[in-house]
Amino acid sequence: MAPAQPQQVNLSPAELSFLRSTLAQSPPIRFDHTKGPKDFRSMRAEYDVLPGANGSARIALEDGTEALVGVKAEVEKSQWRPALEERGSLLSVVAGDMEMRDADDEEDAKGKGQNSWIEMSVEIPGFRDDDPLPVFLASMLTESLLASGELKDTLYINSRFHWKLYIDILLLSPPLSYPLALLSMTTHLALLTSRLPALKSERDEDPLFDDDWDAAVFLYPKNNGKASAETPQDKPPVIVLAMAVGPNIIFDPCMEELAVADAVLAVACANAPSSTAGARIVSIRTIDPPSHLTPPGVPNSMNSATGGTVPASSAETLTQRELLATSGVWTPPRGGMKRALISQVVKMVAEKGGVAEEVISALQTIEFG
Repeated sequence: MAPAQPQQVNLSPAELSFLRSTLAQSPPIRFDHTKGPKDFRSMRAEYDVLPGANGSARIALEDGTEALVGVKAEVEKSQWRPALEERGSLLSVVAGDMEMRDADDEEDAKGKGQNSWIEMSVEIPGFRDDDPLPVFLASMLTESLLASGELKDTLYINSRFHWKLYIDILLLSPPLSYPLALLSMTTHLALLTSRLPALKSERDEDPLFDDDWDAAVFLYPKNNGKASAETPQDKPPVIVLAMAVGPNIIFDPCMEELAVADAVLAVACANAPSSTAGARIVSIRTIDPPSHLTPPGVPNSMNSATGGTVPASSAETLTQRELLATSGVWTPPRGGMKRALISQVVKMVAEKGGVAEEVISALQTIEFG
């Protein structure tokens, strides 16, 4: 489970109780009254902002939270690892050495990439690199990128060399809300616009690249901004944040909304193999909402400072806590997320025309103008 939100909201128990009741009603009234349950905060996005990088992007949300991502690629020499795999080739063993002889005179990079070829770092103002929040964010983002194996296989050059991809993520402002979705969208746009120099050498020769940057190839191949059912366009994964409040599911919650969430789910998704199938779920993680750490409101009958009496025993305290649910004051939610609720969130994200497809299409529109 992911660490909770880095900041607590300065709301009283009465304000928290009122906010939760408005979010739990049907239809829900969000903190920003103009937004619906599936609406995202407006953002300003741009790419190719770092001239010395292979790809870069910058996204700023309407609340002032801003992220910058730079992608840098370097050529490294691969460490030889014996593998008894046959991918369209013939395997022969001569004098204890294994040689791969390609029957079609072409090398297939599928399955030859390694996870270590992608290195990601996340920097957040006010946090150390080894703090739980940056560590989890980097782990979640890396996990979504490595899930399909397509990106790491793209970094394969030949049996002796490969690309090493460095993804540096910087949150330019203190986190005003949980930053996972923002960092994911910025990384998505940076990778979508990243390019590698065109390779001029062949097979196992020392890699020789074209100096013309206009001839560089995209890390994620383009198809003129469109994808057909036969050749769907590949795109980097993106993470969508969803929270549950009562019977309602709300996407892209702000800091105040997260403060009263019953459960929070981070869903990483990518484009489906077919353009008619919606989105493909890559990974799912639960986020521990800050409401689990918020102390409950105390009614006057239990507050000695206002003339009430404090419960005498711990058993009575527990009983009184359970009674707080009907007392009209703030009661932090307990428990995890039910399977039916997870299934409902996944369906809303992955279905054709769902949330994930809308987010990925919007980010791609930024690139193609």
